[in-house]
Amino acid sequence: MRFEISENSGTGFPFGWYSAALIWWLLAVTLKIVWNMAMENEQKYSIKVEVRTIYLPDQSDAETERYVFAYTITINNTGSVASQLVSRHWIITSGDGVTREVRGLGVVGEQPLLKPGETFEYTSGTSISSIAGSMKGSYQMVAEDGFHFSVEIPEFILSVPRVLH
Repeated sequence: MRFEISENSGTGFPFGWYSAALIWWLLAVTLKIVWNMAMENEQKYSIKVEVRTIYLPDQSDAETERYVFAYTITINNTGSVASQLVSRHWIITSGDGVTREVRGLGVVGEQPLLKPGETFEYTSGTSISSIAGSMKGSYQMVAEDGFHFSVEIPEFILSVPRVLH
């Protein structure tokens, strides 16, 4: 009995349809492994951020175009690994298009370590040069196993009451 391997199988692979199927199978298995690892990391390193804002009229001055807002942030570790907030990055934009960035270590002088299920809440403030604007940003975190990751803070609105619908 004699076996021949032909390059002329029409698949472009030197070992015919069997090797092509094997290569596709290996690719699918590799992608599944990569996907599972990504999903595992997403669940392992998961932080939820909630924001509440309030306008501070007593600290604001419309004549000098200074509008002050307080924001309260609740950070909840919904993952399975303790993680520490190391630094922050904010992008603050006024309604007149003026943008500034703020970077710094921790939040309100702290670098909280959140165990799974734990919550940290703080209040801070900012001023902008118009009656409405927005903030967005990120927290840079380090998990107890040494994994570094970023937590996006979705954009939220800063607005004097009864200005926006």
